[in-house]
Amino acid sequence: MKIFTSAQIHELDNYTIEHEPVKSIDLMERAAKALTYAIVERWPGDVPVIVFAGPGNNGGDALAVARLLTEQGYQVQTFLFNIFGHLSADCTENKKRLTDNKKSRSLFTEVTQEFDPPQLEKGMLVVDGLFGSGLNKPLNGGFASLVKYINASAAEVVSIDMPSGLMTEDNTYNVRANIIRATLTLTLGQQKLSMLFAENQVFIGELQVLDIGLSKEGIEKTDSQYTILEDSDIRPLLLSRDPFAHKGAMGNALVIAGSYGMAGAAILAVEACLRSGAGKVTCHSPRKNVAVMQTAVPEAVLQIDREETTFGDPVDTEDYQAVGIGPGLGTAEQTAIAIIAQLRRTQCPLVADADAINILANHRAWMQQLPKEIIMTPHPKEFDRLEGHSADSYERLSKARDLAQRLGGYIILKGHRTALCCPDGHVVFNSTGNAGMATAGSGDVLTGILTGLLARGYSRLNACVVGMYLHGLAGDIAAREMGEESLIARDIIRCLPKAFKKLKD
Repeated sequence: MKIFTSAQIHELDNYTIEHEPVKSIDLMERAAKALTYAIVERWPGDVPVIVFAGPGNNGGDALAVARLLTEQGYQVQTFLFNIFGHLSADCTENKKRLTDNKKSRSLFTEVTQEFDPPQLEKGMLVVDGLFGSGLNKPLNGGFASLVKYINASAAEVVSIDMPSGLMTEDNTYNVRANIIRATLTLTLGQQKLSMLFAENQVFIGELQVLDIGLSKEGIEKTDSQYTILEDSDIRPLLLSRDPFAHKGAMGNALVIAGSYGMAGAAILAVEACLRSGAGKVTCHSPRKNVAVMQTAVPEAVLQIDREETTFGDPVDTEDYQAVGIGPGLGTAEQTAIAIIAQLRRTQCPLVADADAINILANHRAWMQQLPKEIIMTPHPKEFDRLEGHSADSYERLSKARDLAQRLGGYIILKGHRTALCCPDGHVVFNSTGNAGMATAGSGDVLTGILTGLLARGYSRLNACVVGMYLHGLAGDIAAREMGEESLIARDIIRCLPKAFKKLKD
């Protein structure tokens, strides 16, 4: 699914109007009916409704919803803010339709100067139709005061398309106090980019995407830098297994992980690698990890480092189809030297995670020596160590896109909506995963999955896309079986076979 900018959303509306063809006011009516249906499904007819409509098309949507709710028997009080003396054409038409309705006429107020706000109480519903996806600057003045008034009330709030004050993409310099905090956001057509960022969830509340019949041809023709993965994107990418295959044909993976005391990270990465279909997995780990590794993962081959407790012995990778490096290695100087030597000499597909990234953050000059098409999997703090502090998720994502393009590699920025930044500037967001996966070792599992898929024969791009989707899907299956609170990293590995089976079935 594509994610469009505010400018592209406007163009897509116009394309639909021109090519369906449909009048702009009729497209707005279509959206209003979808919005009204969603509200009626959730709130009973005895809930008092207060509608706040702005002067643009978002306000036009709100006025149409006010009329339709009135026709459904709701008690609706509507306030239209026309403080600049100019309404959009469709907002003007919906004002006329609303005021022509005898039931709603006495409950309609057009605000041009002074505004005496209604009492907002618990048990009431506010419909926020002040500003939608076209907003390009922070709210101020009277609108900011109104937003604060709504947020301070006990009323529930449903926002049309966007919580008023929240911009579609970049909110780095927005004023967070001047953004509506919605109970429910009913967004039209597709999710917006800012809806995928963690710090904006407090404004969005529950999110519901409404299909308003925008032109499918227009959507296909419109290029987007951002997409969200769906099942239908993943299934065609899955490799089949030849009935006569042997382990040598299924790929040989090397996982370099686990200093002494951190063998758990190696165990998780190696087992996830095995569960991802690799025919053979070798784990390179310090001598003191031998007993625990051979006991915990007997299916893996153990390659023993000359050091007792750390990684200090770079290895030849000619016999491997993929290498994963970083989980639990630590950041000792000896390890750092070994890691950069390993990164320089590795010719096959490479996944760098955890301490491999932390070491690069401590030795920035080494970034120039990384192999092309490297895959890096930082969580936000690791990425900030690498590229400097970011004010918010949008700034961090922008930096990750730039880094992927500079390196000619793939940056998987981990989070609830994990984002894959590709060398061509495209960003792919994952749609699977849940809060239960915020647990130690979850990232080690992802490293193992990616390494296993690369060894199995997936391209770097497909390994990233399939890997992060499978990782989240296995986590979702685990959460359904045992709940989010008690989920641990091993549960993700345990559910990987079910995730594969669900996609292949």
